[in-house]
Amino acid sequence: MSTANLPGELNPSPRLLLGPGPSEAHPRVLKAMTTPLLGHLDPEFVVMMSETQQMLRQVFKTQNPLTFAVSGTGMAGMECMVVNLIEPGDPMVVAVKGYFGGRMAEIARRAGAKTTVIEAPWGDVFDLNVLRDTLKKVKPKVLGIVHAETSTGALQPMEELGKLCHEQGVLLAVDTVTSLACVPLEVDAWELDAVFSGTQKGLGCPPGLAPITFSPRAMEIIRNRKTKVQSWYLDMSEVMKYWGEERFYHHTAPISSVYALREGLRVVLEEGLPARFARHRLHHLALKAGIHAMGLSYLTKEQCQLPQLNAIRIPDGIEDMKVRKRLVSDFGIEVGGGLGDFKGKAWRIGLMGYGARASSVFAVLSALERCLQQEGYSLKPGASAAAAQSVYANS
Repeated sequence: MSTANLPGELNPSPRLLLGPGPSEAHPRVLKAMTTPLLGHLDPEFVVMMSETQQMLRQVFKTQNPLTFAVSGTGMAGMECMVVNLIEPGDPMVVAVKGYFGGRMAEIARRAGAKTTVIEAPWGDVFDLNVLRDTLKKVKPKVLGIVHAETSTGALQPMEELGKLCHEQGVLLAVDTVTSLACVPLEVDAWELDAVFSGTQKGLGCPPGLAPITFSPRAMEIIRNRKTKVQSWYLDMSEVMKYWGEERFYHHTAPISSVYALREGLRVVLEEGLPARFARHRLHHLALKAGIHAMGLSYLTKEQCQLPQLNAIRIPDGIEDMKVRKRLVSDFGIEVGGGLGDFKGKAWRIGLMGYGARASSVFAVLSALERCLQQEGYSLKPGASAAAAQSVYANS
C-alpha cells in the first residue's frame, strides 16, 4: 500500500461521553497510559500488579486474596465468574430485570447450567421474599444477579441477599459493572461470593479490563471441581498462578490497561469512597431536577433509581435516534438509547466516575433542551439549567 492510500493520523472529534459506557476517562488515567511499557513479568510490573490488587480490594471492600483484573472487557468478567462456579448440570438461578441479567442467563446456559430464570419488570428490582421463595424451591448452586442494571438504571438492594443465600447453601454471584465506585458496595459485609465489574464506568478508565473477586467459599468450589473449566483462558486455577504469589506465566497482560486501572484506583481512593458516592448522588439530583423541569420523567421506579445511570422516558412523538444523532453532531454529546424492553423508549444518561460533574449536567440539559425544541417539543428555555442550579445552590 502506498502512503497516499494510508488512513490519516488519528484525530477523532471531541466527545462528551454521557451514555451508559464507556464514560469519560480521567486525564490522569490517560496520562498513565502513555507510560513506557514493561514486560508482563518484569519485577517492577509485578509490584504494580500487587498494588493494583490491593487497591481493588479497598474499592470492592473485601479481603479476598483472589482479587484481580481479568484481561478482557466487563463481559469477560461475567463469563469468568459463571464458568468457574458452574459445572455441566449444576442448577443456577438468574434473576433477570434487564438486558444484562439476560446476558448472564445465556452464559449460564452455555456453561451447561440447569438454568432457572426469574424475572422482574424492567425498571424495577426483586423483593427479597421472592428470591427466598425461589431459592427454597429450586435449591440452586448459584444465584446470579445484577447490582446496577445498566439497561434500566435500577439499583438492586443487596445488603441482606448474601446472608439469605448462605442460609440456603447457595453461592451469590453479582454483576457490579455499573455500580463499582459509584454507589456503596460491600463485598465482605454483604457476603458476596463472586463479583465482577468493568473499568470503563465508575473507575474512570478505558474499557479493557474486568476487575473480579472471589470469596474463600467460591474458591473452595473452584478447587473441588470435577470437570475442567469450560474456558482455558478464564480458568481461575490457571489465572491465579499469574495474579497470585507464583506470578507464573499465563498470558501477556495488557500493560497499558493495568497502568490505567492502577491510576484510576488511586484517583478513587484519594477522593474517598463516601465522598465519591455523595458526588454521584448530588449530580444525579441536579440532573433529575433539570429533567423534570423539561416535563420529562424517568422509566425506573423512584425508589430504585441509580444516581450514575438515568433512564429518561422519551416523550410521545419524539424520535429517539433523531435526537441522539443531533446531540452528537451539534453538541458532541453521546447519550445511550434503550435496550430490550426499553428500546425506542429511553435515553440513558450516564454520570459516572470523572463524568459525574456539574459541567456535564449543564451541558447535557442545555443540549437536550435545544434538540427537543427543534423537534417541536414545548418547554421553557433555560428552565432545566435553573432547576439544576437550585439543587447545587442548596447542597
